[in-house]
Amino acid sequence: MAVSVDTVYQRVLAILNKEQRGYVTPQEFNLFANQAQMDIFEQYFYDINQFGRLHGNDTEYSDMLNILNEKINIFETKANLSYDVGTGFWQIPSDLYRLGTIIFDNSGSSVEAERINANEYLYINASPLTKPTNARPIFIARANGYKVYGNTQLTTGVSCNYIKKPAKVEWAYQEIAGRALYDAGAQTDFELHISEETELVYKILQLAGLSIKELQVYQLGNQMEVQNTQQEKA
Repeated sequence: MAVSVDTVYQRVLAILNKEQRGYVTPQEFNLFANQAQMDIFEQYFYDINQFGRLHGNDTEYSDMLNILNEKINIFETKANLSYDVGTGFWQIPSDLYRLGTIIFDNSGSSVEAERINANEYLYINASPLTKPTNARPIFIARANGYKVYGNTQLTTGVSCNYIKKPAKVEWAYQEIAGRALYDAGAQTDFELHISEETELVYKILQLAGLSIKELQVYQLGNQMEVQNTQQEKA
């Protein structure tokens, strides 16, 4: 379930109005909203790394990892890749954030390709024991795409599992009589887990405080975020 962009916007406006600290336009809100969403999204991976380094089987930390994985799972997806004959590369999905696995359809059987570095290819391909085959493919990732090798360089039947970036958020509106009225049919909600609604409000308040040069608004958002984080970890 997504987080309603309108709900977050109205909560931000309500807090600013209560504090009498100015107004955030729809354009400003959309900028802040996308920044806040990416900040929260990217923090998942730092937190996974942090909790993953802890030793033992403490239930509290195990639960934290489960919660983080549940939030990341929303963005796990699969795509059939497109091969560019001109460059000789499989194209990278436009919304890719982190690559999971490259998969080759070997006559109806899905086979995971092993990732190697470009400088390893000559050595691996030179030995009959390590040389790639359709049953044991390999791939090289470059900035402009992927090269996948089986019996030969593979140009069909390649897909990938990956974590996609969150879609761009938009509080859509129509301007009527000088007022921005919410257009519920054109909005793009936050893709984050529903539990992130409060965190989004706090982060957007911080960004709004910096934008309108209201230190107290920033501090308010920061204070609320700290309290929320402490409650989550209690």
